[in-house]
Formats: sequence, C-alpha cells, structure tokens
Amino acid sequence: MLKALLVDDEEKAREILLFHIQNFVPEITQIRTAANVPEALQHIQTFQPDLVFLDIVMPQQDGFDLLTSLTDWNFDVIFTTAHDQFAIKAIRFSALDYLLKPIDPDELRNAVDQHLKNRKDRPGQRDLYRNFVDNLLAPQENEFKLAIPTADGTYFFRTPEIIRCQADRNYTVFHLTGQRRFISSKTLGEYETLLNTQGFLRVHKSHLVNLDFIDNFLGKDFIRLHDKTEIEVARRRKDEVRAALQGRNLN
Repeated sequence: MLKALLVDDEEKAREILLFHIQNFVPEITQIRTAANVPEALQHIQTFQPDLVFLDIVMPQQDGFDLLTSLTDWNFDVIFTTAHDQFAIKAIRFSALDYLLKPIDPDELRNAVDQHLKNRKDRPGQRDLYRNFVDNLLAPQENEFKLAIPTADGTYFFRTPEIIRCQADRNYTVFHLTGQRRFISSKTLGEYETLLNTQGFLRVHKSHLVNLDFIDNFLGKDFIRLHDKTEIEVARRRKDEVRAALQGRNLN
C-alpha cells in the first residue's frame, strides 16, 4: 500500500488527478494534497509519502524549488506538466517519469507501475533526481547529462562524450570516447527522440551517430568515424546524411 502526495497550485488539476488515482490506482490508499511548496514540505515531513506527484510550473516556488530545498528524500517523484518543453527534456535526459496534463488514466497507471518496479532501487533513483536538478540548472540543452540505465547501475554522460549508439534488439549499445561501452535497457528509438536536437543523426535503423565524430562519407554506402569505424548508411537516409554533413570539415 502506498501513500501519495499531490502537489499542484491548480485546484482543478489536483481534483482530476485525485479522481484518477482513486479509480485507477488501488495501490495508493492514502493521499494528501498541497497547493504550494511550503504545504508540500510540511506534508513530506509529517505524512512521509512514498510517491509525490509534482507539478513543475507553479507561481512563486515551483517543483524545482521543492527538490532543491531537500537535502535528501525517501520518496519517488512523478512530475506533472502542461507545456514546459525545457523541463520535459531535462526529465527525459534523467530517465525519470512525467505525466502531461490533462492526465491520461492509462499513462498514470503506467507511471505508477514503473514506480513499483523501481522502488527497490531508491538510492539509484536519488542519483536520477540529482541529475535532473543539475540539468534544470544547465543554461542550455547541450549541457544536459544523459542518464543511461544498465544492468550494473545508471551512468551519466554529456552528449559530446557519445560517439554513436547501436541497436541490439530492444537494447542500445553506447560507444563513448575513451573506448567506453555501455548497454542500455532502452531502445534506440527512445534515444533518437532525445538526441536528434543534439547533433545526432539516425543513419540506419541500427545506428544513431554523433555528427561531430564523422570523418568521411565513403562512396555511397558507408560513413567513417574518427576511430576508423565504418557505419552503413541506409539508402533512404543518404540524402539526409549528405545534407547534415554539408559544410563540415571532412577528410
């Protein structure tokens, strides 16, 4: 049985989320609500929730202020937001869960299921939250750190360290500078949506490449990277690859 705290400055949003939890998430048996950060902090101290649904954008103090005011916490967070694209990107780079308003019951159910799956790894989750706070403090997206969950734990890297990503069934193999290699439990498609604004290009169904590491376009079927790796280019992506490389200093 779980205790949940709902933090949102909009009364209607709190009511809708409360309704969905009561009807679709029977595991949550105790619920408190807060309209602002001071109320939330008081509930966290006295109620000690297992799960906090935290609105990112609130007047005066927002969800970011709540997290930075805590030195430690013993609960998980599911963020809720309507439109803050920068914050959503920071959340996704940090491998955390969020719900878009208006809240969809199926998405709520999936987010809680993910919490139940990961709750035993709470120390690892704290690292994800710290990374999220650091990402929010970053002046721009290309300074975010990407959280890469692996069988050995979660690793954090800035995108300039990533040379390429390679699909391996439902996993993704990360090839990084310094001959480092990690296998993530997420699909290549998930990383493509995160990295396509960071100078990465899907050149093949199995390959997502950092454009800064491309050395040359070899003939019509392959690109060569600085480490001499040759990557196949899909026929339907050749024009896109040529356009992306135009104006770059290639060998």
